[in-house]
Order: sequence, then C-alpha cells, then structure tokens
Amino acid sequence: MRFGIRRVGALLTGMVAVVGVGLAGTAVAAAGPESSAVAQDAHAEALVPGTPCTVSTRACVDLDSQRAWLVKDGAVSYGPVPIASGGAGQETPVGHSFRVYRKSADHVSGEFNGPDGQPAPMPWSVFFADGGVAFHGGDRARSSAGCVKLDPEPAQMFFNDLVEGDKVQVVNASVEQQARAAG
Repeated sequence: MRFGIRRVGALLTGMVAVVGVGLAGTAVAAAGPESSAVAQDAHAEALVPGTPCTVSTRACVDLDSQRAWLVKDGAVSYGPVPIASGGAGQETPVGHSFRVYRKSADHVSGEFNGPDGQPAPMPWSVFFADGGVAFHGGDRARSSAGCVKLDPEPAQMFFNDLVEGDKVQVVNASVEQQARAAG
C-alpha cells in the first residue's frame, strides 16, 4: 500500500491524538492545525484587507469561498479569482507557511490521467506543498487531487507573479475567524 506524505502526516497526527502522551510521559494536547505555533504566529499578524490571509503571504487561498488572491506588500494585487480545490479523500492541504518550490509552464501529471486517458495537463504549475500540490490551469468543473485549479488567465498570472520561496497560505476563512476570535 502506498501512502503519500499528507496521508502519513494525517495518520501520525491522529495517532498522537489517540495516544495522548508524549515519549517523555508528558501529556500531549490533541491540538488541531489552528493551534500550532505557525498558526498562532499567523493569527498574530494583520490580515490582507478582503482576504483571510496575513500580510506576509504572496498567495492566498480560501477553501470556504473557493477563491484565491495574489498579494504584494500586504495588499491584494490580483483577485479574487475562482478556484477548484481537492475533492473528497484528496483535499487541498491547509497551512499558513507553504513555500513555492518549483514552477513548470507545461507540466503534465505523473499520477493522474485526463478524460482522454492521457496524463492530465497541469499548465502554469506553481508547486507549493508536499505531494506535488500546485496552482495550475485546469477544468474547474472537476475537483483536483489536492491542487488549486485556476482558469487559464489566472493560472498564467500566478505563474508569472510567484517565485520560488514565496509564501502561500491555504485556509478556511470561517476557521481563521474563529481562531482569531479565540486568541
């Protein structure tokens, strides 16, 4: 059986929550992703007006509204644009500090085929999370395998604007609001 990094991470997170005790015998809080140190730091930062993401990000994705933005100097520089995110069992990962690590203008999937049986095209790919999760152009009528699909023009804009090392935040706005209100 093959496990992706995200699935193994989720499995280990679940195991910690079930076990509830650290190796040194100390109690381990069954904390969700919004109580991590990275999330807490993000919740202390100002938000980009009109988005659920912080001023230090360059790309913002809201899974609740299925929209994305490009950000420059703490303000929206492009967007919002509609997206399609991962479907059931292949959800787009949530995180406050993903980083762009690779770009490929004419990428094709090595894992999934399109409706024609050929490797699924992923034009204007901007990879930012483990497991090959990327912004890319595609049919937004079909959920992705964890990626953030954009229409062709926005996909090219994200590709042209983002560079390796840029911060990407993928959040659920409703969860962010609750976390900020509680903090």
